[in-house]
Amino acid sequence: MTDKKKLYARMHAQAEGLFEGESDPIANAANLAALLFMELPAINWAGFYFLQDTELVLGPFQGQPACVRIALGKGVCGTAAKNRQPLIVDNVDEFAGHIPCDGASQSEIVIPLLKDGVLLGVLDLDSPQLARFDQFDQDGLKSLANLYLKRTRL
Repeated sequence: MTDKKKLYARMHAQAEGLFEGESDPIANAANLAALLFMELPAINWAGFYFLQDTELVLGPFQGQPACVRIALGKGVCGTAAKNRQPLIVDNVDEFAGHIPCDGASQSEIVIPLLKDGVLLGVLDLDSPQLARFDQFDQDGLKSLANLYLKRTRL
């Protein structure tokens, strides 16, 4: 088992503990964002955007202040949300339409939050390191996002 697999397995167990007996979406998103920011190396932003009408609106996060509203199809978050597919960007400067919130961010991963086929928002992580995210991160973050959706009243 790789170190990343062990790390994500440990974070999954920690998230289960944090969500135990709690179903509030803001409380659970805040705790998961804090857990990700605390545990994952080379991360400078971790948080949520939630769908309201036709745009993503900033939710709980850890890191620098961020863009508050993102239209579907715009930037990395809006593109992942519109396509309903995880998106890994190795170099945000090469992503057409990237919305720079923190100039230090070099790479990004976005996991759409889908419950029963309905888009509810996205989980977004940025890194000051190029090509920081890989398939292990995508799988681990998707598992954590699914746990959030399962344990949260949305």
